Formats: sequence, C-alpha cells, structure tokens
Amino acid sequence: MTAKPSSPAKATQKSAAREWVESIVVALLLAVFIREFFIQAFKIPSGSMIPTLLVGDRLMVNKLRYGPKVRFTDKRIPGFSRPQRGDIIVFIFPEDPKRDFIKRLIAFGGETVEIKDGDIYINGKHVEELSIDKTYYYNRGQYGEEGHPVHVPEGSVYVLGDNSASSHDSRFWGFVPEANVIGRAEFIYWPLDRLRFLDDGWGSQDGKKK
Repeated sequence: MTAKPSSPAKATQKSAAREWVESIVVALLLAVFIREFFIQAFKIPSGSMIPTLLVGDRLMVNKLRYGPKVRFTDKRIPGFSRPQRGDIIVFIFPEDPKRDFIKRLIAFGGETVEIKDGDIYINGKHVEELSIDKTYYYNRGQYGEEGHPVHVPEGSVYVLGDNSASSHDSRFWGFVPEANVIGRAEFIYWPLDRLRFLDDGWGSQDGKKK
C-alpha cells in the first residue's frame, strides 16, 4: 500500500507558513541588532531633568555616536564622536547596574568641577555653554559642597540633572565610569506634542536662571 502524495494546496500552505515564521524571526533579530548597536528607546521615570525632559517622555538614545558596548564584555565598538560637555547621556547607574540613569554631562576625567553661586566652574573657569549655564545648580551632597572643588577621576565623568533641586546625581554618589555610558539622548518621540530634537538651544524659560 503506497502513501498518497500531498496535495499542492497543502504544500503551498506549509510554504507560506514557513515564510511567515522566517520573516518574523528575521524581523526580531533585526530589531534586537538595532537596539543593541544603533538606537534604543527609553522612558523618563522621574523629574530630575525637568524642564528639558518631563516624566513620561519617551526618547531615542543614539548608541552608535559614542560607540556601542559589546554585551558581556568590556569592549566598545568605535563611535563617530566623543561625548561633549552638555550632552544628555544615558548610563548604567554605578551603584546599581540594573538601573539606567539620564543626566547632563558636566565634567570629564582629570578636570576639577565646582558649583558656586548656582554656576558651574571647570578648572576654576566659569562654564558658559548654554545647555549648562541656563540652569541654577544647588550646592548639595558630598561631591557638590560649597567651597569644595571636586576632582573627577580619569576614565569617569561628572553628571547633573537639569532640575538641580530634585536630582539624585553626581553631587551625591560621585562619578560615572566612561564604560557605563550607553549613549546620547537625541530626540523625544512621544507624546507627539513634545516631539523635538534635544539640542543646546532648547529649554523652557522655567529652567533658566532668574
């Protein structure tokens, strides 16, 4: 007794199902690859970056700019630029590697940073970048005391929140290893009425010094 051959209709159905599964797998792998090495979405959970970023804002973080990290290693693929003072960066929180923080980059390793009369001084010189100078910074925490300049260790950065009165940042817990930096926040994509690129020229009047 011989088996009956499959009908053309069933063969076509199996072929279509296989192509559908393969397409989903490829799409998932592509999404993971893009998220891992190019760009990743983040949601703002707190008000530490008000007025620049509001609670609930969703933004895209560019990993390729600084060079994406290779998971499970201490290696980083070369990027096309270095972090700049005033950049809004997302990083792995040094005190809890399971959490990601977002703050503004203020000072680099080897520099001395001081908060004086609401202003930022690097190596004794007043910082005039608009993205930093528009904010009034408060003297708080072990690394932000009045009259106590802080030396940033090599290989680390000093970060602050734009909402200085309500930001848990380098003033309290210290420095961010450069290896912890994930990428630079590029633009808000949700909600739609806040759709915009994050550049030095934007900022609410409420966030500027009086």
